[in-house]
Amino acid sequence: MPLFFSKFAPLVPRLRRLSTAAATAGGEDPKLSRIADELLALSPAELDDYAALLRHKLRLSLTSSAAAGGTSPAGTGDAAAGAEEAAAAVKTAFDVKIEKYEAAAKIKIIKEVRAVTDLGLKEAKELVEKAPVVVRTGLPKEEAEALAAKLKAAGAAVALE
Repeated sequence: MPLFFSKFAPLVPRLRRLSTAAATAGGEDPKLSRIADELLALSPAELDDYAALLRHKLRLSLTSSAAAGGTSPAGTGDAAAGAEEAAAAVKTAFDVKIEKYEAAAKIKIIKEVRAVTDLGLKEAKELVEKAPVVVRTGLPKEEAEALAAKLKAAGAAVALE
């Protein structure tokens, strides 16, 4: 389910009630009412696209929120730096990167890479030879550390990003 829709789905019925209440009150801004009606008519996929476009136009990152310090839609330098620091502090997904490896341990590293990925022998060999290279992306911290330990034991210099 799209991120925007899943986050704001409980609010849609309330927004519809508020929109119809404002329309019957007569003291509404026609432009805002039209925009609200068009937003309520969008499908979940369109709402997700709209949310991405709005974040892009306002120069917000995906992790920006009021709690993370990204309250300024202007995207000032201090707010952006604060949001990046907050995002780095609560990082939940890690990439495992092979920085370099010992030539004598190349075969062991290829075997480990094959074990943790769905690559064949040729693809795993090519991947290892491209070092520095990211082996796996988006892993939870525990899995990333376990994979890094396996690769280090095989003879690779590994970094978590």
